[in-house]
Amino acid sequence: MVGKVIAVAQQKGGSGKTTIAVNLAVAFARQGRRVAVLDTDPQGSLGRWFMARRDRLGDAGIEFSTSSAWGVSYECEKLRRSADYVIIDTPPKVDADLRPALREADLVLIPVASSHVDLWATEGVLDLAGREGKRATVVLNRAKAGTRLAEEVAAAARELSAALAEARLAYRVAYASTLGEGLGVQETARRGPASDEVERLAAEVEALL
Repeated sequence: MVGKVIAVAQQKGGSGKTTIAVNLAVAFARQGRRVAVLDTDPQGSLGRWFMARRDRLGDAGIEFSTSSAWGVSYECEKLRRSADYVIIDTPPKVDADLRPALREADLVLIPVASSHVDLWATEGVLDLAGREGKRATVVLNRAKAGTRLAEEVAAAARELSAALAEARLAYRVAYASTLGEGLGVQETARRGPASDEVERLAAEVEALL
């Protein structure tokens, strides 16, 4: 049985694509799933996270690969054979470079930070995903619970031509600090709300697949 491909895509930088990619990868790996991550973003944040992880743990427990946009299909073909889940971190833009990742995806996750600007930036990704006939789900990231802005963005997201994930990732220092250490929030010494958020998101993504 071939693995499922999850593309994390958003044309606006700073939306939290890498945060979602690495934390889903860690969550699935902790469940005993075989996981591979594929970095197609020239910025290379996912690759730097992986190298920090390997330096820290020795055995990263996750397979890593990188490619240009046009090498995505070839890499996914290989990784699907050995992994249950292949998670692609894509570049922050919407053009022909994003199409190969969307074409390979079984599910497209679109992170949206709690701002209307981030929400507006989903339109291009949704358009491309729609053209490729792919399911897209918006994930609210860096959400500040109880704020008017967060609820306004959530309400507007429900009007999009995509599903809105019930699970949200809040604005927490833990996400940034663990990323720099090559870890996911579920690998910290103490289980906290961030770990619970990722667990809910992973369960929701698995159900969609």
